[in-house]
Amino acid sequence: MKSALIPLMLGVALLLGGCAFGKFDTQCNQSNNADKERADQSPMEQFEGSCYMENTEDVIYLAGGCFWGMERLMEAIPGVIDVQSGYANGMSKDQANYQSVCSGKTGFRETVRVEYDPSQVSLDGILLAYFYVIDPTIENGQGNDFGSQYQTGIYYTNDKARETVLRIADVERGRHNKFAVEIGPLETFYLAEDYHQDYLQKNPNGYCHIPKEEIELFSKLRIDPGDYKKPAAEAIRDKLTTEQYRVTQEGGTENAFKNEFWDTFEKGIYVDVVTGEPLFSSTDKFESNCGWPAFSKPIEEPAVVETEDLSFGWRRTEVRSRAGDSHLGHVFTGELESPNGVRYCINSAALRFIPFEKMEEEGYGYLKYLFE
Repeated sequence: MKSALIPLMLGVALLLGGCAFGKFDTQCNQSNNADKERADQSPMEQFEGSCYMENTEDVIYLAGGCFWGMERLMEAIPGVIDVQSGYANGMSKDQANYQSVCSGKTGFRETVRVEYDPSQVSLDGILLAYFYVIDPTIENGQGNDFGSQYQTGIYYTNDKARETVLRIADVERGRHNKFAVEIGPLETFYLAEDYHQDYLQKNPNGYCHIPKEEIELFSKLRIDPGDYKKPAAEAIRDKLTTEQYRVTQEGGTENAFKNEFWDTFEKGIYVDVVTGEPLFSSTDKFESNCGWPAFSKPIEEPAVVETEDLSFGWRRTEVRSRAGDSHLGHVFTGELESPNGVRYCINSAALRFIPFEKMEEEGYGYLKYLFE
């Protein structure tokens, strides 16, 4: 556990006072000399000499277990401007220090403040990266760490962020039998001690509950789910055919060998029929005797979500689209026909095909690198 890896530091001065955020009223607290020295460098603006107010619209606060790992993940995402570790939504400023928070009795969550450039990455993208690496079913813990300080949570500071957070949380809640992530406004936030900031940059071999492979993965992604938001339920019904709706919204399965793409191999990409989010490429499509389109992998791993499916009395792995939460099909391993042993068995009715020649015209030119 993280707490065993570093010595406790006694008497560390708190770096920032409490935060007030528009209509989310919180008490202003008197800052100390260390606060004042850091004020010019902080993305928070000093207000009336003692209270810090969030002055940036494009910011979100994420509690995802140990803040060392969550900070490193967010720093890796292109378009994220600044990440700071701290303690959120606790009971008392006097307890906003590592020694007190480690007791698990302060109400504080280890949290990172994430500021981002919306022209480069959407809040949808940040939140779905967050949900990709956490287990949203666990209370008071992530990875090897347990205690109320490791409770997961998403805390917003304005109505624009609130709308996005609630929309994404609603999608994620529907994917799990239990959903333990706190969702709500930020009440207070205090920066953690200096040695916690950029901890894994300073200590590359330090403890991290998020696999390095996943951090590296998110540093290279090009598809932003924020560009492919799920339409309202009524709009989906109006947009889809009866078969497309049955498959994507009701979890249906189309007939084998009697669907549009099972035996086509034209150059291009396959996108979610509901949102248009890119899912699969013809470069990863292979001939299969299953009777449905078969792919060895998605264009980007996080573009699809895998969930347990116990229907019909046997265990399978269902595949759903990330942004649209459309039912796509199932994924199987140990497949001899697949070049990597994996077969994503996908319903044609869940897909729309974009020929290579039309990718630029339809806004997918940024994915032409797949065919180089």
